[in-house]
Amino acid sequence: MTADVIGANRKIHLLFALQLVSMGTMEMSGPFWPVHLRSLTSSDDLFTFASIGVYVGPMLGIMLTSTFWGRMGDRFGHRAMMMRALFGLAVTQFALAYAGDVFSILILRFLQGACAGYIAPAQAYGVSIESPARRAKLFAYLQVSTNVGSLGGALIGGVILDLASFFWINFSAAILCVFCMISVWVLLPTVAIPERPMTGDIPDTKPSILRSPQVISLLMIIGVLLLGRMVTQSPFSIYVLSTFDVGNWVVGLCYGLLAMGFVATASLWARYFEGRAAWDVLGRMCLVIAGCIVVTVTAGLTGSVIVFAAMYLLWGMLLGATTPVLTALLSRSADDHRQGHLLGLAQGTAQFSSIAGIALGGWFAQGSGLSNIYFLVGFVYFVGLVLTAITRANTFRSANPTDVSGE
Repeated sequence: MTADVIGANRKIHLLFALQLVSMGTMEMSGPFWPVHLRSLTSSDDLFTFASIGVYVGPMLGIMLTSTFWGRMGDRFGHRAMMMRALFGLAVTQFALAYAGDVFSILILRFLQGACAGYIAPAQAYGVSIESPARRAKLFAYLQVSTNVGSLGGALIGGVILDLASFFWINFSAAILCVFCMISVWVLLPTVAIPERPMTGDIPDTKPSILRSPQVISLLMIIGVLLLGRMVTQSPFSIYVLSTFDVGNWVVGLCYGLLAMGFVATASLWARYFEGRAAWDVLGRMCLVIAGCIVVTVTAGLTGSVIVFAAMYLLWGMLLGATTPVLTALLSRSADDHRQGHLLGLAQGTAQFSSIAGIALGGWFAQGSGLSNIYFLVGFVYFVGLVLTAITRANTFRSANPTDVSGE
């Protein structure tokens, strides 16, 4: 193994650790915002609005700014964008620790998303130091760190809430974000920014990546799958508490099992899909999405918290095959000097889909009842299955025109 490969691996392992801690700090409060907001208001209408807005706010902020920050990363370096994002997270977490009313919390959560957006620059930094052939493993590895952080953060947040107050969740998260920012500054070196290819004396200007049918199709698939995943975000803690009559630590455990399943399988899925043609990947992805339908419908039918927890673990295991692999396909669709733009666009799409999923889930829970929420998730996944199958067919025709025509 060469010194360059060893150095790249060390940087990627450090990225893993930093993303684990920074994203874990966000999930410490993730499943418990509705519980905290319920204590701040007696109005059912305001609580419903706030319990959706507290999740939608940061996603809206990221959606509106992620493409801009991605372009800034392409121009000024992704390491600088990572530090900026961690600084934004630290400042807003400190403010949230002292926020005592619903509207202040909602404004701060929006600003948190607009000033942050850590994942896209971290991914782009990783792409700049990893070989193109290993990008599926890179995205899987970094998303494993996010999900390990989700598991640990949710459990720690539940313990803190049982032993202390919600203040200490946000205050602790702010301290950890400061630590991560300093670590990026001290431990991660600056990576040279890829130059735009030249045609003679004029920079090569390719058509916008949004004109690529493959990019649009992959963004749509990723968006629908994330929408389905986020439908249960807002009502999750209340659903578990009301359906199974358990403690907050069990809520945190069930919430984290999704991440645990993802962690257990993401690298295996990346290895399984590595080197396959796009149409082959999408064809096998259809089977994975069909499995998600079965698992989520079963979760909605069961009255046993053990079965429910098992379905969340299986769901996470299936999700390990979705976003990392699809993001790797997306990354292959653009040149190195456009990775920040493309991944920022992907993150903006993801946030838009997450907002739609949370809003849809909150509205559906109020209108049709919590007991039916997982059937809605199954239906969204069915839409994703149909979309993936159509995209697979179009990709196969593009890759094998003579086979399709019979010539």
